[in-house]
Amino acid sequence: MTLTGENPSFVLQKVNKVSFEERPIPEFSSPKDVRIEIKQTGICGSDVHYYTHGAIGSFIVKSPMVLGHESAGVVAEVGSGVTSLKVGDRVALEPGIPCRYCAHCKAGYYNLCADMKFAATPPYDGTLCRYYVLPEDFCVKLPDTVSLEEGALVEPLSVAVHVSRLAKITPGSSVIVFGAGPVGLLCCAVAKAFGATTVTAVDLVQNRLDLAKEVAATHSFVPTQGDSAAESAAKIKELLGGKAPQFAIDASGAAASVNTAIHALAQGGIYVQAGMGAPEITFPITEFTIKELTAHGSFRYGPGDYQLAVELVASGMVDVKKLITHRVKFEDAEQCVQ
Repeated sequence: MTLTGENPSFVLQKVNKVSFEERPIPEFSSPKDVRIEIKQTGICGSDVHYYTHGAIGSFIVKSPMVLGHESAGVVAEVGSGVTSLKVGDRVALEPGIPCRYCAHCKAGYYNLCADMKFAATPPYDGTLCRYYVLPEDFCVKLPDTVSLEEGALVEPLSVAVHVSRLAKITPGSSVIVFGAGPVGLLCCAVAKAFGATTVTAVDLVQNRLDLAKEVAATHSFVPTQGDSAAESAAKIKELLGGKAPQFAIDASGAAASVNTAIHALAQGGIYVQAGMGAPEITFPITEFTIKELTAHGSFRYGPGDYQLAVELVASGMVDVKKLITHRVKFEDAEQCVQ
């Protein structure tokens, strides 16, 4: 397929139906805006979920929407008030624009802004197009040593950075990560970069755990079908030489993983929920209480997370290239969501 026009875009029309459309080149809404020519975009599980289900929770696709939010590109034009970027700069796109005025934004928690305009989250269009506009402070300049492919993977890496910062992972600690998908793998990598000396990955699929070992994990664990959460936790503790981890991250959203994590944690440990699953689950509240655990939800990323993610890649502390499985031309994008 040959795509012509100024701004071809990959559009979700409805469940299981996508097409390419010519969209207007987006205009600036502020002198601080930057127009980016998109060069690389990763496909997120949310893109696939919108394609197959048309909704994620309360975010429902009611009209055609451009997919994509994991992107990097080259600055094509800058607004009159832009001071930190110039045409030709390569940038990673932090693809959500908060209101900047609400209590959460003013407190530094802009990821919790109720008026966030996030790419490829209904009703807002995403980045699978030729041109996209963002404020300059949501474009992170890439060092010469970081490729545009790596720049696109800064988005999921920033999710893992945010999770790990919420957990307050300390040097020399033991961290267990449930779910060895992209975010789980990156949580393993960031935990190691933050100084954890023991990083355990848990998944049902062995080849995912093999990749986790390549990325950062020091240990891996496959739960035995039929085991209770307490039984799995006991086996994890045995695997770790009788020592329970101080930090647990669930990147799966699976109820069994959540329960096992609570049982596996050491007293006074910290738990962070990164994955989404069933709206409601059964939770081991007695185990949680008597261990005096601390739990956090984690949503997207906040101030400093994107910049730190870029620095982790640039320094070589995190190798995101290991997560790249396929390279597909823009005109063949439908292959990635089917």
